[in-house]
Amino acid sequence: MFSDNSLSRRLQSALNYILETTKLPLDFHLWDGTVVSCGHETEFTVTIGDKGVISSLLKWPTPENMVRHYATGNISIAGGDLFTIGQEVRKNLQKKDIKRLKKIQLIKTLWPFLLMRSLKPSVEHSFEKNETGLSRQNKKNKDYIQFHYDVGNDFYKLFLDHEMQYSCGYFKQWDNSLEQAQKDKLDMICKKLQLKEGESLLDIGCGWGGLIFHAAKHYGVKAHGVTLSQEQHDYTKEKIRKLGLEDMVTVEIKDYLILDGEYDKVSSIGMFEHVGIDNFPTYFRKINSLLKHRGILLNHAIACRAKANKKKTRQKIVPEKRLLFKYIFPGSELSPIGKTVNSMETYGFEVHDIEAWREHYAITCKHWCQRLYANKDKAIELVGKERYNLWAIYLAGVSLGFSAGSILIFQTVATKRGKIKGSSLMPPTRDYLYKT
Repeated sequence: MFSDNSLSRRLQSALNYILETTKLPLDFHLWDGTVVSCGHETEFTVTIGDKGVISSLLKWPTPENMVRHYATGNISIAGGDLFTIGQEVRKNLQKKDIKRLKKIQLIKTLWPFLLMRSLKPSVEHSFEKNETGLSRQNKKNKDYIQFHYDVGNDFYKLFLDHEMQYSCGYFKQWDNSLEQAQKDKLDMICKKLQLKEGESLLDIGCGWGGLIFHAAKHYGVKAHGVTLSQEQHDYTKEKIRKLGLEDMVTVEIKDYLILDGEYDKVSSIGMFEHVGIDNFPTYFRKINSLLKHRGILLNHAIACRAKANKKKTRQKIVPEKRLLFKYIFPGSELSPIGKTVNSMETYGFEVHDIEAWREHYAITCKHWCQRLYANKDKAIELVGKERYNLWAIYLAGVSLGFSAGSILIFQTVATKRGKIKGSSLMPPTRDYLYKT
């Protein structure tokens, strides 16, 4: 009914109108070689590989459909990493400019695309079970964890620091390197836990062992880590052997719910997001049972903003969040910091300190995104182009989310209250955190 040339001209007209109105810093390359320029100097180019992409996006204008087209290469973006491109778009795109767009004019221009066959992308890498994990049983936790963390150690090495820290760095100066920020993070955690030689430390969700190695080597504690990831366990086990720390550091694949023993200190770094709001009572009761009287817990976790409607027990699963569940991080759930603190106090803890690290995580994820982009070819070789694209979107989106304040993160320090009342045994000031 409509030739490729006719469809290309219509899309070119629509894009010219959008670019003139919004000042987006993007050039567009269409499937037939047509170039639509934003009219000013830019390094960023969006390539639309097939006219069926436009038909698809008009019929199903959802975030997931857009991501699927990008993941499968029907839409590609060149000129820089996605964080930098997203930051430039955000800086130049104003809500008032979007409101100025005449939607009816665009529909009149693009309506022929609604009559043609749509290109429907098929994404291979997705979590096919209950991606929200809200009704999962504890025995299924391993499935969710391994989907995210067992992508492969070599893949994570492309963008993490030398110690393989996959959690928020601590930037004493905003322009510090990622390596320095992660080292400073580990040291700050150890100081907040007030680790002393000979004490025992349990790290729940220990990742690749960065904290338990640091605590053992620099604070003389006996550190035990648990994880549900086979890749992380094997990496940590081999590192223990190489460093000769068998008497100081141990690791095992085990769900925290079936742990036993008693520890002086417990850390949970970036694991709490996997627990789920309904499981907060079980989580804090279990940790409480593992701590000695007045033992210290450090809970380091991403959070969402509190909502005005206090009757709602959990956040609505918006399309962007469902995308994260399906393709990257199944089974995760965020809560406001107030709900976390309330649960801590309800289930046996006295809270002493809460510190926000939002801007630190924005910079951490920016580093990760740009490092992954710098190693794009190797990443594609390891996990394929589709999975690389999904991770590039994920890291850029999370960094921009922290930067904007739509995602938060807190470190909360608490002691086991126990039956014995009286002193918390905590120092009178926070001076101990900043002594060198």
